[in-house]
Amino acid sequence: MGTESFVHAAEALRSGDRDRYLATLVLTGAHRDAVIALYAFNADVASVRERVSDPAPGEMRLQWWSDVLDGRECGAVRQNPVADALLNTIERYTIPTGTLLRLIGARRFDLYDDPMPDLESFEGYAGETVSTLYQLAAMILNDGQAIETGDAAGHLGVAHAMIGHLRAFGHFAAQGRIMLPWTIFVANGVHEDEIFSGTQSEGLFEALGQISELAADHLARAEAAIALIPGHFKLAFASIAVLKSQLNGLKYRPRGLFMEAPDDADWLKITRLAWWSFRNR
Repeated sequence: MGTESFVHAAEALRSGDRDRYLATLVLTGAHRDAVIALYAFNADVASVRERVSDPAPGEMRLQWWSDVLDGRECGAVRQNPVADALLNTIERYTIPTGTLLRLIGARRFDLYDDPMPDLESFEGYAGETVSTLYQLAAMILNDGQAIETGDAAGHLGVAHAMIGHLRAFGHFAAQGRIMLPWTIFVANGVHEDEIFSGTQSEGLFEALGQISELAADHLARAEAAIALIPGHFKLAFASIAVLKSQLNGLKYRPRGLFMEAPDDADWLKITRLAWWSFRNR
């Protein structure tokens, strides 16, 4: 399928994970195609929970992807354009499949309703599902050679995951899910039934505020680490320009803690990404 697969992967990413799609606009050529294929794969895996009625079919979908990466899924696998684009990318840039398999394994947590236990567990989950993507994107920009990104990928991945889940807090609460560190809520006297019923409280305000502060700290550490990376490879981390704005937007929830925070229009995100990339080449 070749080129057509990358075109389809771009369409799938644009509809499934628009912010990551916008972040690829600062890239060009084969590098952009490869990063898009990686992100489109992630978008499919990350959205499994939203597309199934119970964990069993979700496990089957994740297992299908595992089999694709292990080479056990034969037949028409290349007829799936996202899989075809990903496999082409893996071959061209020697992407380690073990890293992607760990990402899939971490996403199995999404299929169930157990709360995220603690901060350490959240950071581990973010590392496998988000930091990994930054590391691999940088590797693609280095034509398949491993690159030392210091703490950039680790800290930005945790910040990215925290900001995303803070923004979607009400969405997950309505599903009976707690994706942020449960111990922080407990320490502030918050009970599960308050979260699941959409009840605001001082404790909940404090808990979410503390998590926002943790996200800000990781974002600041990521920014400092990115500054030490050679110019061309910094483009793998351009999403920080959008994340900084989204973190700031968490301060303004006029309709309450369970409503999604305001977000920039696409044109403004593109402007932020372009300006950041221009200054960091």
